[in-house]
Amino acid sequence: MPNDSPSMSASTPNRTGAGTGRRHSAWRRLGLFVLRWREASILIAGVLLVIYFQITTHVFLSSDNIGTLVQYTATTAIIAAGEVMVLVCGELDLSVGMVYALSPFIMHFAHEAGVPLIPAIILGLAVAGVVGAINAFITVILEVPSFVTTLGMLFLVNGFTLTVSGGFPVQPQASDAMTNALGASPVAEIIWAVAIVLILQFVLSKTRWGLHTIATGGNPLGAAEVGIKVGWIKARNFVLCSMLGGLAGTIDAFRIGSIDPLAGGTQIMFAAIASAVIGGTLLTGGLGTIVGAFFGALVLGILQDGFTLSGVSAYTFDMILGGAILVTMVVNIRLTRLRELGGG
Repeated sequence: MPNDSPSMSASTPNRTGAGTGRRHSAWRRLGLFVLRWREASILIAGVLLVIYFQITTHVFLSSDNIGTLVQYTATTAIIAAGEVMVLVCGELDLSVGMVYALSPFIMHFAHEAGVPLIPAIILGLAVAGVVGAINAFITVILEVPSFVTTLGMLFLVNGFTLTVSGGFPVQPQASDAMTNALGASPVAEIIWAVAIVLILQFVLSKTRWGLHTIATGGNPLGAAEVGIKVGWIKARNFVLCSMLGGLAGTIDAFRIGSIDPLAGGTQIMFAAIASAVIGGTLLTGGLGTIVGAFFGALVLGILQDGFTLSGVSAYTFDMILGGAILVTMVVNIRLTRLRELGGG
């Protein structure tokens, strides 16, 4: 019996030390996970927000509320995906929110004139692409900063939409099956968003177009010197961003059952840019993630929906959103420097 006491007392510190070591190892693995996977931090924040709002409101995870959350997230994520491509190559598109309202009207007027629905939708997206091409021409060829170019285009497209519509909303005409497929069904809407996000994430990270986009934003002079057509890369991303804005507006038009000339605008444009920034895309260019922008849009939707259910003022939401953008930008920059130091 006396011989057992020393061994027991000796083993107790060992077990305590082992437990502490395992906890430290778990936290270290979590830290490395966040460092290596850029979307991890925003995903963790989203999960914590869902838990908080479910505890405080008790209806956050109800089927009806999830449908509302999907409707907000889907179109914002689609526009954010295009915005990421523009931001990564070192530019900015402020006009995409107005293209969101323009494309559905082009589709409607073409359909009224006898064009079948699908070609009419394609025509609306083509007009959106023309807006993006004009943005690219003025920015790349005439060397006007994209902030100024797209700010001017924002007002120009808005004025044109109000003029052709007379300022009155119209109703899209389509069969029930087509309407559901184009966005009236929440399932269809999120499928559109997820498909676009996955495709563009693959394009950005695995294709020559995406790698050239990253190189253009990270070091435009160096990219040009190694033979990358910097202007052509920027032009394609401007066109893509505008077309995705038009697609998001078309999907929302069928979901709502109305085409409003005042829909979208600066509100959805800034929501898309905020989603991209919160999701890990740098405004300085050269770094971004489409999946992160999707999670950013989801977090914004969770915040807005959760605050609405909790009865919190919209003013408070704007204040928290502004703080979130500032904090995430600081965190993203710090994490980027840590990755560079660690070679991750």
